[in-house]
Amino acid sequence: MRKVFIIVLVAMGSFGVQAQGLKWETDINKAISVSNKTKKPMLLFFTGSDWCGWCIRLQKEVLKTPEFLAWAKKNVVLVELDYPRRTPQSDAIKAQNNGLQQAFGIQGFPTIYFATAKIKEGKPSFTGIGSTGYVAGGPTAWLAVADGILKTK
Repeated sequence: MRKVFIIVLVAMGSFGVQAQGLKWETDINKAISVSNKTKKPMLLFFTGSDWCGWCIRLQKEVLKTPEFLAWAKKNVVLVELDYPRRTPQSDAIKAQNNGLQQAFGIQGFPTIYFATAKIKEGKPSFTGIGSTGYVAGGPTAWLAVADGILKTK
């Protein structure tokens, strides 16, 4: 009985952690809709999640920290634009992400671009705010750079 109780507590705790996690959109049209509704800019995270060492490091040191979680909920709509080598993706997501990579002129990973957008004639029209990538110094240093970019909007 005691083991069952412990298992239930662990399971409930893991659901709580997941519930507190951030929602990363992968569909740009949905992200634009949320961005316009909430009046928050989008944080577009261009990443190679399963092969890019700096992307993985940025995730670990910044994007998965409590400091970033609190900041992101208040300031941005999160959009992950992934270019994996081993993880399968739908053709629609691949096409969307490749188009966005070209539209923003992304040449290296990780790149984080802050932008707003409107849908005009069925296509997104973006207004860039600024960009960054990996910043040494953990979440405090990275968030200082991000706040500086967002102040210019």
